[in-house]
Amino acid sequence: MMLRTTWTNQTTLAKEQQVYRGRLKNKRRVAIKHIINEEFVETFLREVKNLALVKHPNLVTLLGYCDNGDECFLIYELCVNGNLAEWLFGKDKALSWIQRLEIAVDSARGLWFLHTYSEGCIVHRDIKPTNILLGPKLEAKLSDFGLSKVIDIGETYASSEVRGTFGYVDPEYQSDRQVNSGGDVYSFGIVLLQIISGKKVINMNANKPMSLVRTAKSLTRGGSVVGFADPKLEGEYSTEAFELVFKLAMSCTGHKPERPSMGQVVETLEKAHEISVRVMASKTPLNIQTQQTM
Repeated sequence: MMLRTTWTNQTTLAKEQQVYRGRLKNKRRVAIKHIINEEFVETFLREVKNLALVKHPNLVTLLGYCDNGDECFLIYELCVNGNLAEWLFGKDKALSWIQRLEIAVDSARGLWFLHTYSEGCIVHRDIKPTNILLGPKLEAKLSDFGLSKVIDIGETYASSEVRGTFGYVDPEYQSDRQVNSGGDVYSFGIVLLQIISGKKVINMNANKPMSLVRTAKSLTRGGSVVGFADPKLEGEYSTEAFELVFKLAMSCTGHKPERPSMGQVVETLEKAHEISVRVMASKTPLNIQTQQTM
């Protein structure tokens, strides 16, 4: 399908691809990914194939594509609020505790749908904040299926090389190169830790560079998880829900056999959201961690 557009501003993702904002003839605003390296045509074809298969409110919608041989284009719905990384790490943006939980729930639902898809488990293989896009109401949508792999549900696939982004790749997958849904669960656990802490995957300010999982363990060694909370939250969160999400994130990044399924992740996050809405509505000082007690 060929869609005629007017191109506007550009964002460079990598040397092999750029993303533009555009507008269709019907005035709909879109995002256009331009793949300019022939070596990444396979990535283009995989993304077209897998996104053409699936439709879900928490997956970015593929509207069309164009294959010109030496260059390819993918046309998506435009998520006007950018990506999660911009909100977590940007100095001029902030998310409330409830908004963070809603983004986590949306993202988890999208991943759960992929893992339980009737035609086969779709393993994303690159879950990270920059691949979680945000719509006009901050609804989350998973994007970038260039590394995804379709396998039989409950099965594994032996990969010839490790794919993914440093800091989010499952260490067990790095060692055995077995692709399955557990790798996505690990990556999602890292994202959850970032959602509640606002921290990068590697702490470069430590005496020795420290992974986010190790940072989380070191900051909570005394039993309290409060020290891991993002200062941008200014203490406005339910401690009960925070501890629930923290423990969930740590279980996602544990040994593969002990990790929860994405269905279980969704259930726990929904519970944390319900607790938080109730506590925030009541504004009970005993249930809300204030900055003064941190």
